[in-house]
Amino acid sequence: MTNTLDRQPASIGGERMHESVIVTVNRKPIVVPRGATVAVAVALAESPCRRSVSGEPRGPLCGMGICFECRVTVDGRPHRRGCQILCRSGMEVSVDD
Repeated sequence: MTNTLDRQPASIGGERMHESVIVTVNRKPIVVPRGATVAVAVALAESPCRRSVSGEPRGPLCGMGICFECRVTVDGRPHRRGCQILCRSGMEVSVDD
C-alpha cells in the first residue's frame, strides 16, 4: 500500500507547485509559489489592484476574470486581469495605488 504523503507534489504545466518564482509588484520583489496568479502576488505585496474613481481600494472579486476588479499593468501592458495570469519569474506588475 502506498502512503499518499509519499506522492510527488502536484504540477502545473509539468512544473512542480512547491517551486517559487520572484515577481516585482510596484518595484518590490515578491516570492510566490509557481502556479500562483498575479492577483496572489499583488495580495502578498499588501497592495490593492487598483483604486475606484472615489479612491476606494479594489481587489479581486470573482477570481475568474469577469468582474475586472483585479486589473493591473503586467510587463508594461495595462488593464490585464491579474486573476487570469500566472506569475513568471522576472514579471513586473504595477498597480494604480
